[in-house]
Amino acid sequence: MAAHADAAGALSRPVQRRSAASARADQPQGSKTFSRRSLHGQIAYDIGTRIVRGDIQPGTVLPNESDLSTQFSVSRTALREAIKVLAAKGLVESRPKTGTRVRPRGEWNMLDPDLLAWQFATQPMERLAKDLFEIRQVIEPAAAAMAAERGDDDQRAAITRAFADMEAAPDGDASVEPDLRFHQSILAASNNEFLQPLGSLIETAMASSFRITNNEPGALQVSLPLHRAVRDAILARQPEEARQAMRILLEDAARDMVRALPHFKPTL
Repeated sequence: MAAHADAAGALSRPVQRRSAASARADQPQGSKTFSRRSLHGQIAYDIGTRIVRGDIQPGTVLPNESDLSTQFSVSRTALREAIKVLAAKGLVESRPKTGTRVRPRGEWNMLDPDLLAWQFATQPMERLAKDLFEIRQVIEPAAAAMAAERGDDDQRAAITRAFADMEAAPDGDASVEPDLRFHQSILAASNNEFLQPLGSLIETAMASSFRITNNEPGALQVSLPLHRAVRDAILARQPEEARQAMRILLEDAARDMVRALPHFKPTL
């Protein structure tokens, strides 16, 4: 009963209904996150962020369907659709007679784009940044080496275009999209059928980290030559040089993140 009461209290705060234009504006450009333009999308977002933030703890049983629909002033149909969205992300599970319970954190789908976005907006950034750069260090140097060995002319051209667009970007914000495209193009050029989808899964986290680091004073001036070194090694078909250049690039980006985090203020 206590867990149920805690959930009721956490969910009792009023939900701010948003216009379609407002919800659309909050979606990052090219975002793969779930749309909040629908009513059930807004409810899923509201409950999901409260779970990720820790307002509703794992093991907590959510209020029953009738109470929730009343709290959110929505139909049971919209509420059920929202719960389905959260269940698909591993956040909750619904069972007959026991209701809808928040699942343990270890069972959440941590690579889900929404969960990544919600965590970057609600969780301590130091831990998330560390985890992100660790997985990138595992994936991207190897992908750069493979791209140098296997990339075809079109894939190499995509890497070149992305870097050129990074160079032409007028500021840190404008550089985020081509920066992301540069790294995704390298993963694609690895021609490994598992690497490219894995890169897509962490795309939301990568884009969030680029928005933080690329706006640090002087960061782009330092990172552009490091990106160029990766590009040049891939174009020259030098796998070990590409691997090392990507490793150095990621190490520098991790240092930029450490410097930027004290000034970063996450928003939802």
